[in-house]
Amino acid sequence: MKQDNETKLAAARTRLIIDKPFLGALVLRLPIIAANSEWCKTTATDARSFYYNPEYIEQLSLSETEFILAHEALHCALSHFARREHRLKHRWDIACDYAINPILIKEGLKAPPGSLSEKTYEGMTAEEIYPYIQDNEDQETLDQHIYDDNESSSQNRQNNPPSQKPQQPDQAEQGQQGDQPPPQGGSQPQQDPDQQGGQSDGATQPPPLGHEERESLHIQWQQRLAGAAQQAMQAGKMDGDMARLVDFLLQPRLPWRMLLARYMTGLARDDYSYTRPSTRRGDPAIFPSLRSSQTELVVALDTSGSINQDELSEFVAEIDAIKGQIRARITLIACDSRLADDCPWEYEPWEEFNLPESILGGGGTDFVPVFDWVNKQDRRPDLLIYFTDAEGKFPPGLPDYPVLWLVKGKLPVPFGQRIQLN
Repeated sequence: MKQDNETKLAAARTRLIIDKPFLGALVLRLPIIAANSEWCKTTATDARSFYYNPEYIEQLSLSETEFILAHEALHCALSHFARREHRLKHRWDIACDYAINPILIKEGLKAPPGSLSEKTYEGMTAEEIYPYIQDNEDQETLDQHIYDDNESSSQNRQNNPPSQKPQQPDQAEQGQQGDQPPPQGGSQPQQDPDQQGGQSDGATQPPPLGHEERESLHIQWQQRLAGAAQQAMQAGKMDGDMARLVDFLLQPRLPWRMLLARYMTGLARDDYSYTRPSTRRGDPAIFPSLRSSQTELVVALDTSGSINQDELSEFVAEIDAIKGQIRARITLIACDSRLADDCPWEYEPWEEFNLPESILGGGGTDFVPVFDWVNKQDRRPDLLIYFTDAEGKFPPGLPDYPVLWLVKGKLPVPFGQRIQLN
């Protein structure tokens, strides 16, 4: 059985490398280790290695084995081990599986029985899915995520300095090797010499990641993700949802508020004037004086139904806070497939920028009406800011004024500057 399992895993990995080079390149980064069946019921990963229960792998077909290998590799490549933060482990683990499995199914891989998959979660990240998972959710993930093994591990990392390994009070009961330092990213964990030759014993459960190793592995997997994507694109086998996902993951992770503030304050026309003053003042020296002119902004809101009211309110509050710093006059436009009936709404620099009492929408998405409206005005804006999910019809031509897209989701835009709403 041991030889059969090793052959099946090797064959599944080879098929991924040939047919799905992106996933295959990621799977190659995970050493494959037979695990002790007492703790590993199916498969598991700690972001260092791929662990499997021999009896479970024996039950899978070759296609299902491909799926489970790619599943664990994606957990690592998407840095799920580094993104949980304050969230409850059980709910986070379920959200991560719901985020990964639809991607693999859409890639044509066959999910093993018991895999979590929900059509409504397609295209969503684990962070977006997490709020929809109930606290008392009785579902279980098919695999085990052993980067941290209890609900308090997040708190432990906060209470321990980065150089100090978090305490594991139940380590002895689990048979973990607490006296050894955690293996570095990609290295194979130490096994008991008496266990290395026996398949039924297998590897013991590795300790959870420490703070420093977690950060190191996060960087390593980001580099591996980029490298795997590049190889797949060169082979012409990287497109669709997987390509958009990788592009989304490799974008800079600066907070969108910081990027928005940086872009808008760059438009401020505050400068010093050295114009010669009137000679009647009697002072021959010329001192610079601060001059300022008003910035014209057009803010467009996508009201097609994919942007909820809380998100709109948060966005508008951020614009209002920045507006007060740069003397901006704002014209607000709401649009789904057509402009809202009562728009535009105009706000002078001294007026509070807020949402109208009611903005009708909920239809399809067409960005063209907003750009057509701007083109009919007698003045060009200094900046058009569009708040959207970027899923709609774009104008065919490039406008002669800067456009800033604040995008919820993973879709690209054909022109302008794109800022990801995390």
